Amino acid sequence: MTMKVTSKTFIRKTKRGNILKIVREHYLRDDIGCGSKICKKCKHNNEKPLVKHQSINTDFPDKHYLLVDTNVVLHQIDALEDDTLKNVIILQTVLEEVKHLSHSVYKRLMDIIGNYSRSFYVFVNVYHKDTYVERVRGESPNDYNDRMIRVAALWYNKHLDDKIKVLLLSSDEASKAKAINEGIPTMSLEQYVSGLNNVTLTDKLSNRSCMVEETSKEPIFPPHLTPAIIHQGIKSGKLMQGTFFASTDNFLEGNVFVEGQEKNILLQGREHLNRAINGDIVAIEMLPESQWSAPANLVLADYDDLDLENSWDTVEKPKEKYPTGKVVGIIRKKWRQYCGIIQHSLVENATRHLFVPADKKIPKIRIETRQYDKLKDQRVIVAIDTWPRTSRYPLGHFVRSLGKIGEREAENEVILLEHDVPHSKFSDEVLGCLPKETWTISAADLVGRKDFRDLDICSVDPPGCTDIDDALHCMPLENGNFQVGVHIADVTHFVKPGTAIDIEASQRATTVYLTGRRIDMVPGLLSSNLCSLRGGEERLAFSCVWEMTPNAEIVNSCYTKSVIKSKAAMTYDQAQLIIDDQNQDNSIALGLRQLNKFAKILKKRRIDAGALVLASPEIRFLVDSETRDPLDVEVKQLKETNSMVEEFMLLANVEVAKKIYSDFPEFAVLRRHPKPPPSNFESLIKAAAHLGVELNVDSSRDLANSLDKAVKLDNPFFNTMLRILATRCMLQAVYFASGTKTFDEFLHYGLAAPIYTHFTSPIRR
Repeated sequence: MTMKVTSKTFIRKTKRGNILKIVREHYLRDDIGCGSKICKKCKHNNEKPLVKHQSINTDFPDKHYLLVDTNVVLHQIDALEDDTLKNVIILQTVLEEVKHLSHSVYKRLMDIIGNYSRSFYVFVNVYHKDTYVERVRGESPNDYNDRMIRVAALWYNKHLDDKIKVLLLSSDEASKAKAINEGIPTMSLEQYVSGLNNVTLTDKLSNRSCMVEETSKEPIFPPHLTPAIIHQGIKSGKLMQGTFFASTDNFLEGNVFVEGQEKNILLQGREHLNRAINGDIVAIEMLPESQWSAPANLVLADYDDLDLENSWDTVEKPKEKYPTGKVVGIIRKKWRQYCGIIQHSLVENATRHLFVPADKKIPKIRIETRQYDKLKDQRVIVAIDTWPRTSRYPLGHFVRSLGKIGEREAENEVILLEHDVPHSKFSDEVLGCLPKETWTISAADLVGRKDFRDLDICSVDPPGCTDIDDALHCMPLENGNFQVGVHIADVTHFVKPGTAIDIEASQRATTVYLTGRRIDMVPGLLSSNLCSLRGGEERLAFSCVWEMTPNAEIVNSCYTKSVIKSKAAMTYDQAQLIIDDQNQDNSIALGLRQLNKFAKILKKRRIDAGALVLASPEIRFLVDSETRDPLDVEVKQLKETNSMVEEFMLLANVEVAKKIYSDFPEFAVLRRHPKPPPSNFESLIKAAAHLGVELNVDSSRDLANSLDKAVKLDNPFFNTMLRILATRCMLQAVYFASGTKTFDEFLHYGLAAPIYTHFTSPIRR
């Protein structure tokens, strides 16, 4: 049953002078269940209601449920994720406020709510007739939300007739005091957890005790400016905003990228870094030019490495000066959970420890834990809570353990977490989008497709590859030309826009390969089976078919959905043996030889146009077939067939880019590689000049020619080293919509291609 409780009318005048009458009505219900299994009053309780609380709490011995306020959720989400805390009431008021303030915390809270074994119950208090309250004039949104939480807590305790208490957990001292005065059982989460005598849960609490203690110490860092002053300073030009990047070698140095500035702004010294953490968006103030400096030729890992007060100014620095500034405020924190180890402690029974992050750009973090003996040999995760002016290190808390240091699973987990790689199992919703495992191509699937099943198509991939997403064919035509085809797995047939599997794939963005493990972008049924262009099996594809002259010039093109049946799935070595064995003269062998000839022509054409050949040595791990442990490592030996496949994938991406731009000039999804600014090459040019080599970086062709000439007969690895260093000078290639850039900006600098896209590898990206 519903009833209207409020009705408000607003009169608004439009820009054209029309009068609009807006009526807002709020309806309440009396059939919203409280969620308690023991309640006999509510007829419409949730299918998974709150059950009897199982925890024994020495500070609150009564049977109880928990009701948390917004601050507890925002600041103690790590503790709430612990399985110890069950039977928790989440008010709609709290849920909406958390969603507004932190999307990441909201997502984590929804994951807990979705786990029915945790018994987290969402009570829609804003539409319940007994828990709805109207906001009074002059009441702040925060005070209004706190009042709604207290009203709901009081109603619960009356509604359940003392059969079971509802304990309000609040982090707001003022609201907590009001709740106690109103007779609502109330305490902080810290107080509640202390009564559980659970060491692991205690360690997961946000580091509040240290925060209070730190305020009594002498400040080490200057204060940050207020948001209002920062905003005014940026607006007036006195301050600048940018992204802070910490040095990996010197914890007392960093730089800030400011959009529009030719060079990054150098930061040096503890006070000038002023508690900025890698990735933070900071406000900086430039120092006078007389105080500009240069990066120090020094490796510093921690405060213990140097007496900062006496020695920093005496460190020898290069003569060339860089724009130098100081951090005056943090505009947006980019804190996350960090993987690492707990520093060895010599103090027996100590509870305070330093956590050493795996990422060298992150400072050590002080945490409190009573589990040192258990965690000292573990990879652990820690979150930062705050960084007071009085502390050399940020303060944080333990989140969870990943496993023993050195164990493959633990180390893999560190890699995945530190690089923010989604690697959880695919949800039931995603798996529900998949076809049956016995799926086969039907007549309906063939509508609008070209039938290429009779062509001698084959794939060439690394050994052990199961996600085969490209295949090739080549055959002679009567006019002396050749028909060449690049066939790409049609993943879109199974992954429809806006579905759960499409959203999951977009979040993962790519398939990630580790030693002995692969984290798929799409579930294995697609990546290794139904989409994989396996030999001897019919598969749906998207094909580029060209008529090419013997000189690899394209004279006709066709782009079409297709159905193919690969005649062979080969490794690079197998394909190379077929090409080299002149006794083999079947259609597959002849096609591979002609493709290899075309690839050499295409590669020379690219390099002549200025394409860069940069060094990025690839290695291969030899893995035990049973344990999946790595046994040895070796540098991959590249064959001509590696280059052959690469050239035709590049050609397909260029030609498809031209096609989609022609048909959709405003909306084609393309990929560009911007030309690096001259400043990016400074360190490379200096390093080469120091060894007697002059590099010209005016264009990609000039750089390519310079690298080709940079050879030292007495050092066969010199040229490879320069090419590796050149790779580090490049900017990141980016996707864009064609309508947002002029054609001149489409250039892919590294490939020397005027237009480019990613048409290939749809299973992997």
